[in-house]
Amino acid sequence: MIAGPCAVESREQTLAIARAVARSGAAMLRGGAFKPRTSPHSFQGLGTEGLAILAEASRATGLPVVTEVLDPRDVELVAAHAAMLQIGSRNMQNFPLLREVGRCGLPVLLKRGASATLDELLAAADYILEEGNQRVVLCERGVRGFDPSTRYVLDLAAIPALRLRTPLPLIVDPSHATGRRELVAPMALAALAAGADGIMVEVHPDPAHALSDGRQALLPGDFEELADRLAALAPQFGRVLERDRSAPRNAVSRSRA
Repeated sequence: MIAGPCAVESREQTLAIARAVARSGAAMLRGGAFKPRTSPHSFQGLGTEGLAILAEASRATGLPVVTEVLDPRDVELVAAHAAMLQIGSRNMQNFPLLREVGRCGLPVLLKRGASATLDELLAAADYILEEGNQRVVLCERGVRGFDPSTRYVLDLAAIPALRLRTPLPLIVDPSHATGRRELVAPMALAALAAGADGIMVEVHPDPAHALSDGRQALLPGDFEELADRLAALAPQFGRVLERDRSAPRNAVSRSRA
C-alpha cells in the first residue's frame, strides 16, 4: 500500500499524513513536490522545498518515498530525496525522461497514460529496462471514457492481461481513476481481486481545502479502515506476489508500438 497526499502543501500537512498512513500500515509514502497540472494557473507544487519535506517525513516515519519527476534535468535532484521515481501518466511517452530514470538506478513507478494501450505501456517500460534498470512497477490509473460519472475508467482487466505478458509488479491507483473518494475503497478491493500487487491512494486530513485533487482523497480514518479490510482479505497484499515460473524474468513482452 502506497499512500499520502496528492501534493506536498506544507511541512505540517505532510508529516501529519505520513504519520497517519504509517500507523495504518502503508509501505510507502507518496506525495507530489512537482505537480503537472492541466492549467498553468493551478498549484504546481513546492518543488525543491517539497522534496526536502518528503525526505524529512521519510526519516520521521521510516516510510520510503515515491514522488514524480517531470524533467530529465531534475532526475538527479529528485533521486537524492526519494526511494522511487514516479513517471506520471502525462509523461508515459516522454522518452528522454524514461531513459534518464532508467540510467538513474532507482526503482521506477510507471503510470499508464490516459489514452495508452497496453502495448504502448509495455513499450514505455522497455525504454527504462533497456537502460539496465529492471526495477519497474506498472500502475493502472484509469483511461479516458465517455461517461463523466467517474474521472476515468479503471481498467481492471489490464491487471490479468498484463500478468500474462510481463513479470513486472502491477499496482492500481483507484484515486485518480475514479476521482471520487467514496469509490476508492470499492475499487481498491476490486484491484486486489483482480490480482494487483498493491494500491496507491491519496490521503488528506482536510480534503475540502486540498490544493489539488481533494475530491478523491481519503480521510486518514478512511484509509485505516481500507487498510484493515485489505489486510484481512490478503495478508500478503503490498508484497510482490510470486510470479509464473514460465514468465520472462528480465524484460517485458516486446511491442511494435
